[in-house]
Amino acid sequence: MKLQPNLMRKTIYPARLILLVLFFFIQCKKEDKIIPRKISLEQTSESPTFIKDLPNDLEKLPKGMIWIRGGEFIQGARKGDKMAMAHERPSHRVIVDGFFMDEHEVTNAQFSKFVQATDYVTVAEREIDWDEMKKQLPDDTEKPNDSLLKPGSLVFKKTATSVPNLYDYSQWWEWKIGANWKHPQGPDSSIEGKGDHPVVHIAFEDALAYCKWAGKRLPTEAEWEYAARAGNKEAIFSWGNNKDSLSFMANTWDGEFPNSNTKADGFERISPVKNYPSNDFGLYDMAGNVWEWTTDWYNTKYYGSVKKEKFLKNPKGADSPFNINNPYASEKVIKGGSFLCSESYCASYRISARMGTNIDTGLEHLGFRTVIGIDEYLNKLRREKSND
Repeated sequence: MKLQPNLMRKTIYPARLILLVLFFFIQCKKEDKIIPRKISLEQTSESPTFIKDLPNDLEKLPKGMIWIRGGEFIQGARKGDKMAMAHERPSHRVIVDGFFMDEHEVTNAQFSKFVQATDYVTVAEREIDWDEMKKQLPDDTEKPNDSLLKPGSLVFKKTATSVPNLYDYSQWWEWKIGANWKHPQGPDSSIEGKGDHPVVHIAFEDALAYCKWAGKRLPTEAEWEYAARAGNKEAIFSWGNNKDSLSFMANTWDGEFPNSNTKADGFERISPVKNYPSNDFGLYDMAGNVWEWTTDWYNTKYYGSVKKEKFLKNPKGADSPFNINNPYASEKVIKGGSFLCSESYCASYRISARMGTNIDTGLEHLGFRTVIGIDEYLNKLRREKSND
């Protein structure tokens, strides 16, 4: 599906909405012939050394995090996955070093502590800078009315009837002025009593700011997928290959998307963290609930550039973004799917599922979790000890 320039000219939505709505859910399955931007890979024919276990003299573990022992795995779609998309192929061999990962997504309560300590203002809460935004859009894009260039974000809107054309995602996304992490469905909504829910409407910049404050970082796509797989080599889902277990294992869309949700999993929108069983590594919500940021640029040609016979050592993805369906935006890979994922639409609750979203955007179903490598953590402990 290609972007229609005349649609861009007629659109009167805020620039941030244009970047979100026009591109987020149109990851086409067909291949294109455009040459991608430069990709660099650190590959080796030999299995490099990786950390298998924690140091014996480690004094304490980071609270709320799980140690993910390093190892090798196959990243990308499995042969038996009939729902896999082209940008999940070909699968390739990867090795990652050990790292700690949050056992669940960063919650409203955790993010609130960060904001209280730093007075941080998220992207969705800031005024929209049209001069900056238009740099990421076609030259002939008209400026929206000033009344629309107000802080806000995208909120899911259930449709009243069936939607024959699932490519027209504007039917279920609504730009709401005043929507942000404190007001997930708009200015009249609140996170009061929802401290254990994942924080959402988080742009990439917001997630990085939290990580810096917490002394952690975002995971790479490889780290995230390795952790989600939890040693189950051929599993399609974080719990195995039984699709019938979906409503018991993850918060996704049950019923006909986007107009009827049976709530077989107990929720229509976001659920509290740790509400469903963890995977074999002890990680929660590695499928469904909210999408999660990674550090990798989203480049639709990246997987195709990897040589199957060689290992990727701690890969960090492509050097730059590339997406024919979103040529003006800088997208990062997000993983895990959300409460909106359904088999009839994107089925992104699968381990290998991946999407790209622009770094300056947040959505009602987009959050994050953090990681920290063992060397990073040991250095953090030394700094804390020296400050005592």
